[in-house]
Amino acid sequence: MQIEAIQEEIVDEFSMFEDWMQRYEYMIELGKSLPKISEEYKTDEHLIKGCQSKVWVHAAMDDGKVVFTADSDAIITKGIIGILIRAFSNQSPADILEAKTDFIDKIGLKDHLSPTRANGLVSMIKQLKLYALAYQTQLKS
Repeated sequence: MQIEAIQEEIVDEFSMFEDWMQRYEYMIELGKSLPKISEEYKTDEHLIKGCQSKVWVHAAMDDGKVVFTADSDAIITKGIIGILIRAFSNQSPADILEAKTDFIDKIGLKDHLSPTRANGLVSMIKQLKLYALAYQTQLKS
């Protein structure tokens, strides 16, 4: 499935909920279904800088696609990274780099996060795109 289609699916899912308490609960559920990062990658090297909570992300290439795994020590943050990984994992580096992130605005996520969590969200997106850029560079060499 293409990134845009996944993002639209996420927007549709969030629109089913009437209030933000329900959306937070849904995000927590998404965090629980996050592909778990191996303990060996829970190191400072894999920590996302700029997040209030600890968020570890690992990326690997599999058959030309970037596969992300992650974890966080905070349940809401785990849900946020879960949403991002759902949208960007198993995609080509070029598609990740070209992908827009306006689906986050469509679900209203930034508006309902504290300033530090909103900064963390930006840092998470930036890190996922940096991994994609690194793999894209490797593919071109």
